[in-house]
Amino acid sequence: MGIFADPERSERTMNGEEDPVYDYVIVGAGTAGCLLANRLSADRRCRVLLLEAGPRDDYLWVHVPVGYLYCIGNPRTDWLYATEPEPGLNGRVLRYPRGKVLGGCSSINGMIYMRGQARDYDGWARQLGDAAWSWDACLPYFMRHEDHWRGAERGFAPYHGAGGEWRVERQRLSWEILDAFAAAAREAGIPASEDFNRGDNEGVGYFEVNQRAGWRWNAVKAFLRPVRRRPNLVVQTGAQVARLLLEPTPDGLRAVGIELCPAPGAPPRVRAAREVVLAAGAIGTPQILQLSGVGPAPLLHAHGIAPRHALAGVGANLQDHLQIRAVFGVAGARTLNGIVRSWHGKAGIALQYLFTRRGPMSMSPSQLGAFTRSAPEQPWPNIEFHVQPLSLDAFGEPLHRTDAFTASVCNLNPGARGHVRIRSARPEDAPCIQPNYLSTDEDRKVAADSLRLTRRIAAMPALARYRPQELKPGMQYCSDEDLARLAGDIGTTIFHPVGTCRMGAAGDAGAVVDARLRVHGIAALRVADASVMPTITSGNTNAPTLMIAERAAAWIVAAPG
Repeated sequence: MGIFADPERSERTMNGEEDPVYDYVIVGAGTAGCLLANRLSADRRCRVLLLEAGPRDDYLWVHVPVGYLYCIGNPRTDWLYATEPEPGLNGRVLRYPRGKVLGGCSSINGMIYMRGQARDYDGWARQLGDAAWSWDACLPYFMRHEDHWRGAERGFAPYHGAGGEWRVERQRLSWEILDAFAAAAREAGIPASEDFNRGDNEGVGYFEVNQRAGWRWNAVKAFLRPVRRRPNLVVQTGAQVARLLLEPTPDGLRAVGIELCPAPGAPPRVRAAREVVLAAGAIGTPQILQLSGVGPAPLLHAHGIAPRHALAGVGANLQDHLQIRAVFGVAGARTLNGIVRSWHGKAGIALQYLFTRRGPMSMSPSQLGAFTRSAPEQPWPNIEFHVQPLSLDAFGEPLHRTDAFTASVCNLNPGARGHVRIRSARPEDAPCIQPNYLSTDEDRKVAADSLRLTRRIAAMPALARYRPQELKPGMQYCSDEDLARLAGDIGTTIFHPVGTCRMGAAGDAGAVVDARLRVHGIAALRVADASVMPTITSGNTNAPTLMIAERAAAWIVAAPG
């Protein structure tokens, strides 16, 4: 569906052409944007426009769970970002996948449903001085859109919803080698967990995933398709935002719309009568703000952009989870590496999925998870394992020829802080992304301790029958210095960027939005995506982003005018 002018609601520009006017303009049709469009268009009196720079989600591999292998690194579905050379990664540059397709990252991510820990949200509430962000206050907003496979059962109902739009299911396959790793983790002192999402995720168990009957369940299926016939909702793909339209008022500035990059059939500008909501993610949202003259004044001047509103925190405070991928060769174990070595193995996988929607093609990138402490002195579970019955150099690369499993481990609460900065005044130029991984002593210590713990689990009796041998990084590396350096050699992003437009009080020099997600100093402009997190959550970030969008929608609907 294209953008169109409502003849009863349009404004004349200087040259006499009409700018379409909507009550709400949402920038970014990803995880947050799809939910926002659903909620705001529920009021039939409000006209809502949802803009997405990428194409429709009609690519087969978006919907087959294993299709992330063909979506990440594919210009059809991925922005194809890359980091700057990372000193903490020994000068390496990482691919930085971000969804450029309807549904955003929910169309290409690992599908893992994970809220994090209660202390994450209680910490936000203390930092903001606002109990609305506590775990107890946020939990109902996780449950509001949830359709959990056990949500109505006794013992699960207090923590999970049933009948919402966001489907959460158990995985449709298990692996003997992963069961053995789970048993080894229990032998190493990590308890079993049947539910990672009650506020304390310590334990080991299979992840739950956003799938329905063996298909990926993205934000489009959940929140847009059920309301696609609403006459007051317009969804436009192929619409990249160039900058915000900001107009002066007696009290400062007001967001009145957006300017689009030139595209066939699209007007140059669209106006918002009530609010503009940025939901372009932790990379896209700060980029749009900076291109609009909202951000650190020295950066804007350096690229010839006149500052409209100086906000030093725009693009700062970037946080991400770095995963350190240890690979163990095994004997006598069924792994995906072995299955795909033969044509009949590949054919069997395809036929199993075709007829049953089960098997390896229904897999998320990681099946088994564990949350624990990297060292006994840690006060809470501070690391997360993603364990896979396969090994490869990087997602998108071929699987190794020998049987192996991968135990990736990430520091849930990194101290490193990076940034996102525009490279030029051109919207089409990718921004500079500098996460600054492993840039603190504590992050390097956690990395070394995590690799040691991985080795301890691999040495437990439950895995002994498979004779695991560490192929990567290699047992010859033992000292803290060696392990931290090796972590830099093998670490890679787990695709969880957050924090680049963080919440904070008006007097907080690094804050971009207030506790109700309104941009400081600019009326009618709100941010509702992972960029508003003050600190990263202790787990995968898709579910918290939906919760943030749910909170934003409620506050927007309750706002006057």
